[in-house]
Amino acid sequence: MAFELLDQVRSFFTSHSVNLKFRFFGHDVGLASALLAIYITSRIFKLLHGISAVNGLPGMRVPFQPLAAPGAIIPTTWWNPGLRFPWLWRLTFYKHYQSENVSMVPFISGIPGIYTSNLDVARQVAGGGHKSSFIKPQSASRALLLWGMNLVAADGDTWRKHRRIMGPAFNNKLYQMVWRETLETYREMLSAENWSSKTALDVPVIQKLTFKLALLIIGKCGFGFSFNWSAPPTAPDGSMSVQEALRIVADSHMLAIAAPKWLLGLPFRRSATFDYEIPPAGSNAPSSFCRFKEVREAHEQLMEFMRSQVADRKADISGQDSNKEGRNDAFTLLVKANEDEARKLQLDDQELVRVTRESLNKAPNLPQIGNVYIMLFAGHDFSYPETTAHTLAATLGFLSLYQDIQEEVLEQIISVVGWDRDPMTAAGHIMIREATEDTVLQVPNPPGQEGTTPFPVPKGVQVIVDMIGVQYNPRYFDEPEKYKPSRWYNISSESEAFSAFSIGPRACIGRKFATTEAVAFLTMLLRDWKVEPILKDGETKEAWRERVLDAHLVLTLGVTDVPLRFMRRRK
Repeated sequence: MAFELLDQVRSFFTSHSVNLKFRFFGHDVGLASALLAIYITSRIFKLLHGISAVNGLPGMRVPFQPLAAPGAIIPTTWWNPGLRFPWLWRLTFYKHYQSENVSMVPFISGIPGIYTSNLDVARQVAGGGHKSSFIKPQSASRALLLWGMNLVAADGDTWRKHRRIMGPAFNNKLYQMVWRETLETYREMLSAENWSSKTALDVPVIQKLTFKLALLIIGKCGFGFSFNWSAPPTAPDGSMSVQEALRIVADSHMLAIAAPKWLLGLPFRRSATFDYEIPPAGSNAPSSFCRFKEVREAHEQLMEFMRSQVADRKADISGQDSNKEGRNDAFTLLVKANEDEARKLQLDDQELVRVTRESLNKAPNLPQIGNVYIMLFAGHDFSYPETTAHTLAATLGFLSLYQDIQEEVLEQIISVVGWDRDPMTAAGHIMIREATEDTVLQVPNPPGQEGTTPFPVPKGVQVIVDMIGVQYNPRYFDEPEKYKPSRWYNISSESEAFSAFSIGPRACIGRKFATTEAVAFLTMLLRDWKVEPILKDGETKEAWRERVLDAHLVLTLGVTDVPLRFMRRRK
């Protein structure tokens, strides 16, 4: 009967299609042609409206918005910029249009935007402030809202409330703790990885060590956990340890955002290379795999642990002798700052450890940790451990190629701390903003011309600060394509010239945390070991650089796996 009904429907449309005629611009057309014509016309009007919204600014006219599906999924090509175009076209994109501001207008799906590599424009749109006409759109913060509203995702009064509470948690006592723990963790690494007895060793993927370092420093200095390099991944009773939960949560962030709740209960395993397979019955899968279910369990355990820790820290703070030195980890300092704050601006427990309605609807078994997690795992729009690990990996990769610069760094290290003394401390690739009202940007004129040109920006248009474009902008950096650390000599570490940490009042709150850790680790490592690239047979250093130091873009700007050889230095 079903087949007969289908035949009748097919017969109806076949016999009557000739009668489905429409008048379109004075011509008789069939239904399919009419619908196609209407669709094409609508896309033309969308394109014209988009061009008008960016005031005719030269740029690309593309099918899809690069930062949203499906444009973000399709690889970068001449007709689809995709996610990777800021890196792949970093030397040619703005030069082609002879402008530091380039429009991107989609005609099938997405909203028009303006990409900028100019810092003055960046300050106007990303600097924040009470009277700012630009906000961070929710779509740009979706990956960070998994854990609830937080400092990075918030805007306006909400941001000021979170910033006032979180600011005191980042102070010199915390940075001194980061320095001490990084030195201790470096020594733990040497012992646990059996480096102490070796004069040379190869590390096929240096990120395996830098990721572990970043995670351990977060655990020690961020949460006050008693972690060490050799700690087992599971607790003695067989349950998942907090250290392992932190590792899984950090590693599965994008999965937890994108996956529906039923998927996380399946018996699939997720590998480090993001392949998915069902483990054979009775097999013991390698430790590099974890069940989707374990991702959910890791989130649940971490959430419950954090709830209990908030209560414990509050009890410790309320009963603490004012003359007695307390704990200095960021978590404790955050809770203390919140307890000391006036009730009007105080965050409740749901904001310290927050569960959002959107996240509950998406995955009710994945409770959210708001500022506690974001403060530590998300710096300037991206995951802290991932960013720190990739930064260290890329730094070591470049130093392995440029031995003269590595020797220069070593000379400075030895001149300051010597061979045996412990060093002492004295102390996203894009940003998306959306106009909340019709406004005007003051765009600097091309280099060599004084003044600015007013540029109207209608409500709803996005301005994307291309941080890769900024770093490769010859206005700010001579020979930006070259590796020249000397360009940073005699520049204060607090200078906005270090724009990768963002700029203005909304600059990365964890900036000094990250730089303190990186400087301490690199000082110890480079003093003890000479770093060299592991080349394939017949491979040149330039070919190694092209193969290895290529950008890896997800939430963060990183590099692919970096293989390095370490040679013990002779003192």
